[in-house]
Amino acid sequence: MAISSKQLYLLLGVLLIAGYSWVIYWNVLIRSRHSTLEVCIFKKVTTLPCPSCGATRSVSAFLNGNFIDGIITNPLGLVVLIIMLIAPFWLLADILMGKETLHKFYLKVEKTLKKKAVFIPLIILMLSNWIWNIYKNL
Repeated sequence: MAISSKQLYLLLGVLLIAGYSWVIYWNVLIRSRHSTLEVCIFKKVTTLPCPSCGATRSVSAFLNGNFIDGIITNPLGLVVLIIMLIAPFWLLADILMGKETLHKFYLKVEKTLKKKAVFIPLIILMLSNWIWNIYKNL
């Protein structure tokens, strides 16, 4: 069952608000105090970093102009940053113009990701990133 455009836009809006809030919180309160706050439940339970561990630090590094640090910390941070920069404008444009271009794009991406020729390489990339995170001891 496919997600409706209203459901997608609501979910994306909530995730964007949460994401921006977390990045602001991280940059203003956590990073400025040089805290080692860990919020990854996976890491707390297993003591291993998850594939997305370090994504907030990566986004923060990109926003501060430290592109190499951002990539080294977690390459997924670049994907997160791109989504966080594009999605609010696309979402707002669709709402204001009464269109569903973002929803149509989402459905195309979802359909593409279900193809083995795309899905398997992405899984390999995620596993590689996870190994990279474990190796760096994030």
